[in-house]
Amino acid sequence: MDLKFTKNEDHNKLLLSELKRRLAQVKLGGGKKRLEKQRALGKMTARERIDYLLDKEKDSLEIGALAGEDMYGEHGGCPSGGVIVKMGYVSGKQCLVVANDATVKAGAWFPITGKKNLRAQEIAMENRLPIIYLVDSAGVFLPMQDEIFPDKEHFGRIFRNNAQMSSMGIPQIAAVMGSCVAGGAYLPIMSDEALIVDKTGSIFLAGSYLVKAAIGEEIDNETLGGATTHCEISGVTDYKAKDDSDALDTIKGIMDKIGGINETGYNRTKTFEPKKNPEDIYGILPDSRTDQYDMLEIIERLVDDSEFKQYKEGYGKTILTGYARIDGWAVGIVANQRKVVKTKKGEMQFGGVIYSDSADKATRFIANCNQKRIPLVFLQDVTGFMVGSKSEHGGIIKDGAKMVNAVANSVVPKFTVIIGNSYGAGNYAMCGKAYDPRLIVAWPSAELAVMSGNSAAKVLLQIEKASLQKKGEVITQEMERELFDRIKKRYDNQVSPYYAAARLWTDAIIDPLETRKWISMGIEAANHAPIHKPFNMGVLQV
Repeated sequence: MDLKFTKNEDHNKLLLSELKRRLAQVKLGGGKKRLEKQRALGKMTARERIDYLLDKEKDSLEIGALAGEDMYGEHGGCPSGGVIVKMGYVSGKQCLVVANDATVKAGAWFPITGKKNLRAQEIAMENRLPIIYLVDSAGVFLPMQDEIFPDKEHFGRIFRNNAQMSSMGIPQIAAVMGSCVAGGAYLPIMSDEALIVDKTGSIFLAGSYLVKAAIGEEIDNETLGGATTHCEISGVTDYKAKDDSDALDTIKGIMDKIGGINETGYNRTKTFEPKKNPEDIYGILPDSRTDQYDMLEIIERLVDDSEFKQYKEGYGKTILTGYARIDGWAVGIVANQRKVVKTKKGEMQFGGVIYSDSADKATRFIANCNQKRIPLVFLQDVTGFMVGSKSEHGGIIKDGAKMVNAVANSVVPKFTVIIGNSYGAGNYAMCGKAYDPRLIVAWPSAELAVMSGNSAAKVLLQIEKASLQKKGEVITQEMERELFDRIKKRYDNQVSPYYAAARLWTDAIIDPLETRKWISMGIEAANHAPIHKPFNMGVLQV
């Protein structure tokens, strides 16, 4: 191993260590004291409930673990968005589990909580996966009600999705394991089956204090909306559980009896581990986002048997396209090549930049994968499309538009891994969040923004200087340097993968060695959902 490999490896393992530290902190929810308080009430914590429910011998994926990080400091924070979402297996059936974390503001809904719940429902709807809700929430976080209550993608959309999923035949099971109040009371009751835990679970549109204030009636919460009331008087819930474990065992029993699925039929054969050591990724991936490396070396450490059959290998070299298998699943891979390449005409092309020929190649390949019903995997490390007179005269906008069109209209499931840069329109063409990847994850080395921090800081500096000079201020070199550093620091924070993960622009930041698991479980989930429309790119400028 050379010195550069070792330096890269140290850098990337430090990034991974930071990721693990943040995830460990997130798993504490509202803190150790609140976790112990919940246990003292005879309740499991949100994560304990999910761990008890999911099949132990099978893999699981946590969606949005870093949601809400550093977003609500003035309100005391909202670790993991106040809700835990996992894709896993219950009684052998792949499903989504959504559990309110009552240690975070009593499970109240922040804006990011709503967004995360909607993301879970979106995954369930796209993949026709059963979804299980473990409810323990005080309802909308009132100080921010204007950002969570009335809009199309706010709280009410949850119940609309409940109704839509029911009509689609997607099983929904809800267990009320704590508070379930006001509008939130509709979620479990709009599910197919609802359970409630005796003495700790309660459902009502208005609690006892509000009832007294509104109509003068004096009643305690248990009588108003406890398990006995709803299982024996109102008929709102279907099962009464004596405690959390009893409720979760009941859910396991229900899931065990769900019928089989009609699989889409994505091609899968025997699984082979990569021949080339996946851990080499840490040494291959450079410690600087501007350095070059060969993306082919990364691909060969992600795919079965390290076999990757390139499509149009000698054409459009700044994008690699080709067929492979991941955990036995056939996939089509579209990846940005991060090293400088030479064309047949002897011209040099920058790595990570999309040129007309590479956009054309990718468009054709995406169409081929749709024709053959092969899921697509996008490996992003892209700075954008090529600029300048030669590219403009050559029709880069037209060719880029064709690629974006192909990605947008693709009907096979798409999965996106942000390895390095994800800048500007390159993010769109390489299936960023706006283009409906079934799952989108980032490695700790990722950066997401309109442009790099350095480039953006230079542009913003010029604007700031012009504004100050108009006011008659003299800008010294020292002032300019301080101004640049301050702007870059602010922008670099927004470029961070953690900034993106906090806002659910990605589903997770993952260890590169977990990439195969995410893609495999993602395709398995997608295999539940038949394709109902043909691939059609519509009108194109040819």
